[in-house]
Amino acid sequence: MHLKKLAIVFITITLVFGCSEELETSIQSGDIIFQSTNSRQCKAVKLATKSKYSHVGIVLEIDGELIVYEAVQPVKMTPLADWIRHGQGGHYVVKRLKNADEILTSAVLSDMEDLANGYLGKNYDIYFEWSDEKIYCSELVWKIYKQATGIEIGNLKTLKDFDLSSNSVQSIMEERYGNDIPLDEDVISPAGMFNSEKLVLIEQK
Repeated sequence: MHLKKLAIVFITITLVFGCSEELETSIQSGDIIFQSTNSRQCKAVKLATKSKYSHVGIVLEIDGELIVYEAVQPVKMTPLADWIRHGQGGHYVVKRLKNADEILTSAVLSDMEDLANGYLGKNYDIYFEWSDEKIYCSELVWKIYKQATGIEIGNLKTLKDFDLSSNSVQSIMEERYGNDIPLDEDVISPAGMFNSEKLVLIEQK
């Protein structure tokens, strides 16, 4: 009986912590991670971009721990497990640069970390302007990759390229811009990065 109880405890520990261990070993520095949340803005982003995903971050290993750099308010570092829990239903998708083993050398990853740290504390850009004064989630990840590797993950679009017809999107646009919507402003969306042919799927849960 005692051995049976020990076996049950062992199985329980394996089931509970095994997934965490799998998570830690399948995701690595430089990976791009996507999720969706229930915020009003995220719903509008999904409608405008025709995508399931409205938030994105970049994973970097800091002192042996996987951290997600994300542009919220403000730009910050979030432990991977915490970041995943914030997403709708705990669902997330991880993508990786093709030939990452060749391109994302230790020197490049170090540059990414330095770049990411340079954005920490910056305010979230609710106007989606293409400047470094304030920054939004996909802009953060796109610029880190561009500056560290010269690679553009996803093609820049302008606001007018998105579907702005829904009431939810129009309501937010009116609140933020009034009648002066910058339709020609360069934008990179989570969907634009998600659909990039330069990325490969690594994990989806």
